[in-house]
Amino acid sequence: MEEKKIEQINEELISSIPQDIDDKDEAEVLEKGKALALRIAEILDDRKAKDIKIINVNKKTVIADYFVIASGSSRTQVNALADEVEYKLGLEGIDPTRVEGRGDGSWVLLDFDSVLVHVFGRESRDFYKLEKLWAEGTPVEYAQKED
Repeated sequence: MEEKKIEQINEELISSIPQDIDDKDEAEVLEKGKALALRIAEILDDRKAKDIKIINVNKKTVIADYFVIASGSSRTQVNALADEVEYKLGLEGIDPTRVEGRGDGSWVLLDFDSVLVHVFGRESRDFYKLEKLWAEGTPVEYAQKED
């Protein structure tokens, strides 16, 4: 029932957005978002994040075009992963518009406008099941490095 409400709200939000963006501009925005999502996945992978997933949600919601979802093995690692993404992208001139959950270590959200980064502890990821909630999104290929 809750998933239905979210879907209905998203449809209403999407239909309220002016449709004056041409296809070329939209494709360019999506490519930039995808490149950022892949860069974020690479940063997370370098810091040994587990189970990294990228989902294209641009046709499903207006809050972002891509979600990057990853897990840390401890609260300390969850915070360190989020810190590393923020630090490395900051060096590249890309700062998040907001960060939520820092310090708690169970779920940190970094909002880069077109890309939302969700870094979870295992229990929180199992509880919230974002991949299931956004299963209608399109998975983006990312080959995670082997340990």
